[in-house]
Formats: sequence, structure tokens, C-alpha cells
Amino acid sequence: MASQTGHDPEELALMADPRFQQAVCLFNAASWYPCHDGFEELWHESQGPCRRALQGILQIAVAHIHLERGNLRGATVLLGEGLGRLQAGGPVLFDLDIDQLRRSTALRLLALQQGEPVESLPLPRLIPTAAPIR
Repeated sequence: MASQTGHDPEELALMADPRFQQAVCLFNAASWYPCHDGFEELWHESQGPCRRALQGILQIAVAHIHLERGNLRGATVLLGEGLGRLQAGGPVLFDLDIDQLRRSTALRLLALQQGEPVESLPLPRLIPTAAPIR
């Protein structure tokens, strides 16, 4: 059941967890491997409706590890899987702009699928929303 803020109890717990906040900061700093570690730990502990979204964010981070290592195929697959896991959700989750994350990820995925470079495209970010959109 959602709280008065519109958040699921699991979502509220994750947002309050310092590990989640640290993983978001690492994601936004493009520190993909440490970010991956943080989100993976939370994902393993998650059992509720947030699990799919956490996995999507995690897969986007891991895709960027593959990009750094020159594994374009692995990056393409994981960007697609991560984006797929985020498609069913609303525009905001964890008070983060998930629509923006989906758009930036989709642009990078399309470029990879078309054999174009992604370096000039903006990196995906987990941007806080000013107010939850429900």
C-alpha cells in the first residue's frame, strides 16, 4: 500500500537507505563499477515492486562498464534490458526522474544499435525531481 506521499513502503525504505543515496551519487559521477556494487546489494535485498526498477538501473550501470571496456555488444544488450525493465514504471520513482533516464538511455542504445559513437551523447543520470509526479 502506498503512503500519503504516494510511495510504496519499500520505495520509502530504499530512499532512506544511505547505500541507495551513495549508489545514486556514484551513478551520476559515472563511477560505474562502485555504483554497480551498491545497486546490486540493494537489488539482492529487494523483494517487492522496486526490484525490477533497481535491476534496470543496475543494468544501465553495467552497460557503461562494458562500454568502458570496449564491449559494444554487451553494452547494447544491457542497455536494452535495463531500459526494458524501466519501461513499465511511471515517470518518477525514488523521487528520481525516470523518464529522463529512459530518454538518455534510449538515445545511447539507438546509437549503439546503429553503429554510431555514443561519446557525444549525454550520460544517463539519476536526477532528483523537485516534487514527486504522480
